[in-house]
Amino acid sequence: MQKEHRTLLWAAGGAWLFDAMDVGLLSFVIAALAKEWQLNSSQMGLIGSISSVGMAIGAVVFGILADKIGRKNSLLCSLLLFSIGNGISAFSTSLSLFLVLRLLVGAGLGGELPVASTLISENTPAETRGRAVVLLESFWAAGWLVASLLAYFVIPTWGWRVVLLITSLPAVYTLILRKHIKQEHEPQLINRKIPLGQRLATLWSETYRRRTIMLWLVWFLVVFSYYGMFLWLPSVMVLKGFSLVHSFEYVLIMTLAQLPGYFVAAWLIEKWGRKLVLGTFLIGTAVSALAFGTANSVGLLILAGALLSFFNLGAWGALYAYTPEQYPTAVRGSGSGLAAAVGRIGGIVGPLMVGTLIGRQVSLPIIFGIFTAAILIAAGAVLTLGEETMHQALNQ
Repeated sequence: MQKEHRTLLWAAGGAWLFDAMDVGLLSFVIAALAKEWQLNSSQMGLIGSISSVGMAIGAVVFGILADKIGRKNSLLCSLLLFSIGNGISAFSTSLSLFLVLRLLVGAGLGGELPVASTLISENTPAETRGRAVVLLESFWAAGWLVASLLAYFVIPTWGWRVVLLITSLPAVYTLILRKHIKQEHEPQLINRKIPLGQRLATLWSETYRRRTIMLWLVWFLVVFSYYGMFLWLPSVMVLKGFSLVHSFEYVLIMTLAQLPGYFVAAWLIEKWGRKLVLGTFLIGTAVSALAFGTANSVGLLILAGALLSFFNLGAWGALYAYTPEQYPTAVRGSGSGLAAAVGRIGGIVGPLMVGTLIGRQVSLPIIFGIFTAAILIAAGAVLTLGEETMHQALNQ
């Protein structure tokens, strides 16, 4: 990978890290808010779901804008919205106000992710493109690690408001992005003159219909499972009898397994191909989810949680690498954004389902069994409907 490509990767990766830090902190903030505001399980699930509503909106809006005003401008606008919303949310005095602000934060977050992966995919040589996007995703693990450290050291002493103020710092980071994402990184196309309706029709044309169905199904099931499980991790630990502080410690240990998951996926994706890596890591995620839900000791819980982090985040990296490669450049931003938006619908359903089922005293093995089944269906969709795109030139 050339110096220019590495610089672009680090620049976009920084934005990815800040976004991951917000999602990671949200799981801890929800646990803290539950105690301070005396929230029930349904209200806790609503916080995670409203963020996914915003992410769905943002993925559609900023994905479409990426094909209209360019990847760079769309990325900067999404990051600013995310940062400003987070800073204001630190001063929330009620659940209602917090939910409104989380909607705005989610919109910025949901817009940044598919646009950044599209930008990296379009500006990296075919032989290392998949690896570069998975490495971009590895910044997500770094963001979760920072979130875990902040949650462990800051929330118990200074409270959740301080960590939300910290997550508003990406507003400053946009200055760095403006410098390192140059205009030549943008595809030189006529796609900005193509009407929106024509771009959307292309996604469902005979050529791309099968790919769109596969992506929408996989994105929905993967995001449904991820946010259903990971936003509830600290709270699930509490339900299993651990204190909130110890839950932070255990989740931090589990989160450390995300980085090797990304790196292994990044190494394999240019050797095995996108389909096999994504399918294998999804199956590993399904087995780990079932093990986590049924674990009855600290050792088994940490081991299953670590494996869940390893396989799930490796699968995420492969999915982000695979998605932009399914469409021609003229509709790549729109296609990636819409697939991510469908996924965010799953992110709305997942946390709400967990909150509702816990409120009805449904056992954790059954809840995680649902996620296991969902992930296995996603793996089947990739392996049966997906087309291999390793080392293929992107369609301009």
